[in-house]
Amino acid sequence: MRHRRIEELMTREVVSVHGDAPFKEIVRVLTRHRVTAVPVVDEADRVIGVVSEGDLLRKTVDRTAAGDVPAVPGLEAWERAKAEGTRAEELMSAPAVCARPDWTVVEAARLMEVQGVKRLVVVDDRDRLVGVVSRRDLLGVFLRDDDGIRREIAEDVLGGTLGLAPGTVTVEVKEGRVELCGTVPYRGLLPVIERMCTTVDGVVSVSLTRLSEGNGDITTPSGGGRS
Repeated sequence: MRHRRIEELMTREVVSVHGDAPFKEIVRVLTRHRVTAVPVVDEADRVIGVVSEGDLLRKTVDRTAAGDVPAVPGLEAWERAKAEGTRAEELMSAPAVCARPDWTVVEAARLMEVQGVKRLVVVDDRDRLVGVVSRRDLLGVFLRDDDGIRREIAEDVLGGTLGLAPGTVTVEVKEGRVELCGTVPYRGLLPVIERMCTTVDGVVSVSLTRLSEGNGDITTPSGGGRS
Protein backbone atom coordinates (compact mmCIF):
# COMPACT_ATOMS: atom_id res chain seq x y z
CA MET A 1 0.00 0.00 0.00
CA ARG A 2 1.30 3.43 -0.89
CA HIS A 3 -0.38 6.72 -0.11
CA ARG A 4 0.11 9.42 -2.72
CA ARG A 5 2.70 11.99 -1.75
CA ILE A 6 2.40 15.75 -1.63
CA GLU A 7 4.85 16.18 -4.52
CA GLU A 8 2.36 14.36 -6.76
CA LEU A 9 -0.50 16.71 -5.88
CA MET A 10 0.97 20.11 -5.05
CA THR A 11 0.96 23.19 -7.25
CA ARG A 12 4.57 23.84 -8.27
CA GLU A 13 4.20 27.21 -9.98
CA VAL A 14 3.60 29.30 -6.89
CA VAL A 15 3.51 33.07 -6.76
CA SER A 16 5.20 34.61 -3.72
CA VAL A 17 6.19 38.02 -2.34
CA HIS A 18 9.20 39.26 -0.44
CA GLY A 19 9.02 40.59 3.09
CA ASP A 20 9.31 44.21 1.96
CA ALA A 21 6.39 43.96 -0.51
CA PRO A 22 3.98 46.86 0.14
CA PHE A 23 0.32 46.37 0.99
CA LYS A 24 -1.08 47.34 -2.40
CA GLU A 25 1.38 45.14 -4.28
CA ILE A 26 0.19 42.15 -2.25
CA VAL A 27 -3.43 42.99 -3.09
CA ARG A 28 -2.53 43.21 -6.77
CA VAL A 29 -0.74 39.84 -6.66
CA LEU A 30 -3.71 38.13 -4.99
CA THR A 31 -6.13 39.67 -7.48
CA ARG A 32 -4.01 39.04 -10.58
CA HIS A 33 -3.39 35.38 -9.78
CA ARG A 34 -6.82 34.72 -8.25
CA VAL A 35 -5.43 33.26 -5.03
CA THR A 36 -6.38 33.92 -1.42
CA ALA A 37 -2.89 33.79 0.10
CA VAL A 38 0.77 33.94 -0.89
CA PRO A 39 3.95 32.72 0.80
CA VAL A 40 6.39 35.38 1.97
CA VAL A 41 10.03 34.55 1.20
CA ASP A 42 13.45 36.01 1.96
CA GLU A 43 16.30 36.66 -0.48
CA ALA A 44 17.22 32.94 -0.53
CA ASP A 45 13.61 31.94 -1.32
CA ARG A 46 13.17 30.54 2.19
CA VAL A 47 9.60 30.78 3.48
CA ILE A 48 9.22 33.15 6.43
CA GLY A 49 5.43 33.42 6.56
CA VAL A 50 2.15 33.59 4.66
CA VAL A 51 0.00 36.63 4.00
CA SER A 52 -3.67 36.02 3.24
CA GLU A 53 -6.78 38.00 2.43
CA GLY A 54 -7.71 37.67 6.10
CA ASP A 55 -4.44 39.30 7.16
CA LEU A 56 -5.02 42.20 4.79
CA LEU A 57 -8.64 42.65 5.81
CA ARG A 58 -7.58 43.43 9.37
CA LYS A 59 -6.67 46.88 8.09
CA THR A 60 -10.29 47.36 7.04
CA VAL A 61 -11.54 45.98 10.35
CA ASP A 62 -9.43 48.49 12.27
CA ARG A 63 -10.80 51.50 10.43
CA THR A 64 -13.05 53.70 12.55
CA ALA A 65 -16.72 54.03 11.87
CA ALA A 66 -18.73 57.23 11.91
CA GLY A 67 -18.17 59.30 15.04
CA ASP A 68 -14.65 57.88 15.57
CA VAL A 69 -16.07 54.67 17.03
CA PRO A 70 -13.83 51.65 16.39
CA ALA A 71 -15.41 49.36 13.79
CA VAL A 72 -14.42 46.30 15.83
CA PRO A 73 -13.47 47.14 19.41
CA GLY A 74 -11.15 45.03 21.53
CA LEU A 75 -8.59 43.93 18.95
CA GLU A 76 -5.66 42.02 20.40
CA ALA A 77 -2.26 43.72 20.27
CA TRP A 78 -1.02 41.41 17.51
CA GLU A 79 -4.16 42.02 15.49
CA ARG A 80 -3.74 45.78 15.81
CA ALA A 81 -0.07 45.49 14.82
CA LYS A 82 -1.11 43.70 11.66
CA ALA A 83 -3.81 46.24 10.97
CA GLU A 84 -1.21 48.97 11.18
CA GLY A 85 1.32 47.10 9.01
CA THR A 86 2.20 48.24 5.51
CA ARG A 87 4.60 45.51 4.32
CA ALA A 88 4.31 41.75 3.92
CA GLU A 89 6.64 41.01 6.85
CA GLU A 90 4.38 43.08 9.13
CA LEU A 91 1.12 41.67 7.79
CA MET A 92 1.98 37.98 7.42
CA SER A 93 1.14 35.07 9.69
CA ALA A 94 4.35 33.46 10.92
CA PRO A 95 5.75 30.93 11.10
CA ALA A 96 4.13 29.41 8.03
CA VAL A 97 2.51 25.98 8.38
CA CYS A 98 4.69 23.89 6.08
CA ALA A 99 4.89 20.37 4.66
CA ARG A 100 7.61 18.39 2.91
CA PRO A 101 7.23 17.02 -0.65
CA ASP A 102 7.61 13.42 0.55
CA TRP A 103 4.75 13.64 3.05
CA THR A 104 1.69 11.53 2.37
CA VAL A 105 -1.81 12.83 1.81
CA VAL A 106 -2.74 11.51 5.26
CA GLU A 107 0.04 13.45 6.98
CA ALA A 108 -0.85 16.66 5.16
CA ALA A 109 -4.57 16.33 5.88
CA ARG A 110 -3.86 15.68 9.56
CA LEU A 111 -1.69 18.81 9.84
CA MET A 112 -4.32 20.94 8.09
CA GLU A 113 -6.94 19.69 10.53
CA VAL A 114 -4.78 20.29 13.61
CA GLN A 115 -3.66 23.75 12.51
CA GLY A 116 -7.04 24.79 11.09
CA VAL A 117 -5.59 25.91 7.76
CA LYS A 118 -6.80 25.52 4.18
CA ARG A 119 -3.38 25.12 2.57
CA LEU A 120 0.18 24.11 3.36
CA VAL A 121 3.33 25.70 2.00
CA VAL A 122 5.64 22.95 0.72
CA VAL A 123 9.36 23.46 1.39
CA ASP A 124 12.54 21.46 0.81
CA ASP A 125 15.10 20.50 3.45
CA ARG A 126 16.47 24.06 3.36
CA ASP A 127 13.03 25.60 3.88
CA ARG A 128 12.96 26.92 0.32
CA LEU A 129 9.60 27.23 -1.39
CA VAL A 130 8.81 24.37 -3.80
CA GLY A 131 5.01 24.40 -3.92
CA VAL A 132 1.66 24.76 -2.21
CA VAL A 133 -0.91 22.07 -1.48
CA SER A 134 -4.54 22.91 -0.71
CA ARG A 135 -7.54 21.05 0.60
CA ARG A 136 -8.79 20.81 -2.97
CA ASP A 137 -5.51 19.21 -4.04
CA LEU A 138 -5.86 16.56 -1.33
CA LEU A 139 -9.41 15.83 -2.43
CA GLY A 140 -7.91 14.96 -5.81
CA VAL A 141 -7.13 11.46 -4.49
CA PHE A 142 -10.86 10.74 -4.75
CA LEU A 143 -10.61 11.20 -8.52
CA ARG A 144 -8.48 8.06 -8.65
CA ASP A 145 -9.93 5.53 -11.11
CA ASP A 146 -11.87 2.56 -9.74
CA ASP A 147 -9.66 -0.03 -11.44
CA GLY A 148 -6.57 1.33 -9.69
CA ILE A 149 -8.33 1.11 -6.33
CA ARG A 150 -9.52 -2.42 -7.07
CA ARG A 151 -6.04 -3.62 -8.02
CA GLU A 152 -4.43 -2.14 -4.91
CA ILE A 153 -6.98 -3.75 -2.60
CA ALA A 154 -6.85 -7.13 -4.35
CA GLU A 155 -3.09 -7.32 -4.84
CA ASP A 156 -1.58 -5.26 -2.01
CA VAL A 157 -4.13 -5.49 0.82
CA LEU A 158 -5.75 -8.90 0.40
CA GLY A 159 -2.94 -10.74 -1.32
CA GLY A 160 0.30 -9.02 -0.30
CA THR A 161 -0.44 -7.92 3.27
CA LEU A 162 -3.08 -10.40 4.44
CA GLY A 163 -1.90 -13.37 2.35
CA LEU A 164 -5.32 -14.41 1.09
CA ALA A 165 -5.29 -16.76 -1.89
CA PRO A 166 -6.33 -15.24 -5.23
CA GLY A 167 -10.06 -15.56 -5.83
CA THR A 168 -10.88 -16.03 -2.14
CA VAL A 169 -12.33 -12.54 -2.01
CA THR A 170 -13.49 -10.57 -5.03
CA VAL A 171 -13.33 -6.78 -5.08
CA GLU A 172 -15.85 -4.54 -6.80
CA VAL A 173 -15.38 -0.76 -6.93
CA LYS A 174 -17.82 1.81 -8.26
CA GLU A 175 -17.22 5.55 -7.84
CA GLY A 176 -14.83 4.80 -4.99
CA ARG A 177 -17.35 2.61 -3.14
CA VAL A 178 -15.76 -0.75 -2.39
CA GLU A 179 -17.74 -3.98 -1.98
CA LEU A 180 -16.06 -7.27 -1.04
CA CYS A 181 -17.53 -10.69 -1.69
CA GLY A 182 -16.32 -14.12 -0.57
CA THR A 183 -15.10 -15.94 2.53
CA VAL A 184 -12.10 -15.23 4.74
CA PRO A 185 -10.55 -18.08 6.72
CA TYR A 186 -10.11 -16.41 10.10
CA ARG A 187 -12.65 -15.14 12.57
CA GLY A 188 -11.96 -11.50 13.41
CA LEU A 189 -10.33 -10.71 10.05
CA LEU A 190 -13.29 -8.69 8.79
CA PRO A 191 -12.63 -5.52 10.82
CA VAL A 192 -8.95 -5.69 9.81
CA ILE A 193 -9.88 -5.86 6.13
CA GLU A 194 -12.35 -3.01 6.49
CA ARG A 195 -9.81 -0.79 8.25
CA MET A 196 -7.08 -1.46 5.69
CA CYS A 197 -9.37 -0.93 2.71
CA THR A 198 -10.59 2.35 4.15
CA THR A 199 -7.04 3.73 4.22
CA VAL A 200 -6.48 3.11 0.48
CA ASP A 201 -6.33 6.42 -1.38
CA GLY A 202 -9.55 7.13 -3.26
CA VAL A 203 -11.84 4.88 -1.22
CA VAL A 204 -15.12 6.53 -0.29
CA SER A 205 -16.76 3.63 1.57
CA VAL A 206 -16.28 -0.07 2.24
CA SER A 207 -19.07 -2.69 2.36
CA LEU A 208 -18.49 -6.18 3.81
CA THR A 209 -22.13 -7.34 3.74
CA ARG A 210 -21.32 -10.03 1.14
CA LEU A 211 -18.19 -11.19 2.94
CA SER A 212 -18.34 -14.05 5.45
CA GLU A 213 -15.78 -15.52 7.82
CA GLY A 214 -14.75 -19.07 8.60
CA ASN A 215 -14.23 -20.72 11.97
CA GLY A 216 -10.58 -19.88 12.53
CA ASP A 217 -9.38 -17.23 14.95
CA ILE A 218 -6.17 -15.31 14.24
CA THR A 219 -6.11 -14.12 17.84
CA THR A 220 -5.93 -17.64 19.34
CA PRO A 221 -2.57 -18.10 21.12
CA SER A 222 -0.27 -20.89 19.96
CA GLY A 223 -1.40 -24.17 21.54
CA GLY A 224 -4.79 -22.78 22.53
CA GLY A 225 -8.08 -24.36 21.63
CA ARG A 226 -10.41 -23.18 18.92
CA SER A 227 -13.53 -21.35 19.97
